[in-house]
Amino acid sequence: MAITNKTLAVAAASLAVGLIVLGIKFFAWRLTGSIALYSDALESIVNVVTALVALVAVRFAQRPADAALPYGYHKAEYFSAVVVGVMIIIAAILVGREAYLGFLAPSLPEAPMEGIALSLVATLINLAWARVLIRQGQKARSPALEADGKHLMTDVVSTIGVVIGLGLVYLTGFALLDPLLAALVALNILWSGWGVIKDSVGGLMDVAVAKDTQATIREVIARNADGAIEAHDIRTRQAGKLTFIDFHLVVPGAMSVDEAHGICDCIEAKLREAVKDVQITIHVEPENKAKHSGIVVV
Repeated sequence: MAITNKTLAVAAASLAVGLIVLGIKFFAWRLTGSIALYSDALESIVNVVTALVALVAVRFAQRPADAALPYGYHKAEYFSAVVVGVMIIIAAILVGREAYLGFLAPSLPEAPMEGIALSLVATLINLAWARVLIRQGQKARSPALEADGKHLMTDVVSTIGVVIGLGLVYLTGFALLDPLLAALVALNILWSGWGVIKDSVGGLMDVAVAKDTQATIREVIARNADGAIEAHDIRTRQAGKLTFIDFHLVVPGAMSVDEAHGICDCIEAKLREAVKDVQITIHVEPENKAKHSGIVVV
């Protein structure tokens, strides 16, 4: 419950941080008229929208399983991350449009040093908050928070590039550099959006857990299945913070139901110690069902 409450608090705070940074970046754009800074501000609109989507998704994902969704609402966060990716791509298109218009009518920005200073303040805020989001997202196994944090980190990189470029515009007087920076920002945003969508689709498609976690699961089963013959057809999938494990456990035909149940209880208890937030399904079979593959216990 503590992690759940903290995750919700972080998601809510992310929305507030996004609004603050958005205000700073738009003020920097209004002050300078720079297309690159305008593009950076447009990306911050996406940050606010995605923070709102993440907050709703995290809250929705905490709902307990019910008759309609007996496996729970954990995948809601993957849908959120897909929405984040789509919003990022929309932002890239908008930024690309502004860059194109800037190439048609290039102009030097006004008060560039003041704009650079404001952008640096916004970037420092985003950098600090992105680290919080990624760390908390990994700790709570929240795809929505982690996707939000990764996007913010991309925003940080974009803004640093814009600030450096704007400084060069100020020093060289080369007006076309401003829309060129905006175009580079658009490409960077597109790459970020693709990464977020790709990771989220894996979760929606019931991707297996990481190889090291799979190895841990197999080791735990092998060490705690005394009395059984083998475990086969071991399958895993990740749904938000939950890990699902199911497999077939072959036991001697003469073994009682109570004895087989005891082996299953032992395996489940050890798996819960080794893997956090796990749901386990074990199908017990008689020895004539043995495949002599998977984990052979005896």
